[in-house]
Amino acid sequence: MINGLNGLSSLDPVVYITAGPVHRIESSSSLTFTHMLHSRYSSKEDLNAYAVHPAHVDVVREAVRPIVEDSMAVDWIVDELDGAVAVAAGSAMRVKLLRIKDGLSDEVSDALFEVIGGLKSKFPVMSQISYGKNFSPERAKGFSIASLAVVAGVIELDDLDVNSEELDSQKERVKDTVDSVLVIDYVIQP
Repeated sequence: MINGLNGLSSLDPVVYITAGPVHRIESSSSLTFTHMLHSRYSSKEDLNAYAVHPAHVDVVREAVRPIVEDSMAVDWIVDELDGAVAVAAGSAMRVKLLRIKDGLSDEVSDALFEVIGGLKSKFPVMSQISYGKNFSPERAKGFSIASLAVVAGVIELDDLDVNSEELDSQKERVKDTVDSVLVIDYVIQP
């Protein structure tokens, strides 16, 4: 499955793709996952072209569906990406998925984005952060906000947890708006 998914990097719509086992997962929901696929495209149209591409459909049918019990996807648009599109092997990612409490306005998303966007300055170990509102709600199990932080490796990933006072401060700012959080740490294999 991993080889098949990573092999899709040669498809025209794909700018970057990596798949592999999850390093660590933390969830306030009952969701747990063992593997992650992270991919980047130049546009929604390219993502849609990838989704129906015969090579992608074959990998999903032959290598993914026979062994995967459950999956979810969160798709968002990044207006500006600071750093390289392709993430270097050995780098680590922290993906945070947020399920917002029911009945809250779009202003809540704006406030969350303000908090998430400010994290890079508070955690200089991050080489890149992207975030956005999910545009594929039918595949996201209720998670509507996502962020992805890139760091140099596992040691730097652990460093994100060291500054617990700053983390607690950021969590306090959003606690009344977030129903549940799924945090997935992933290391890009060479």
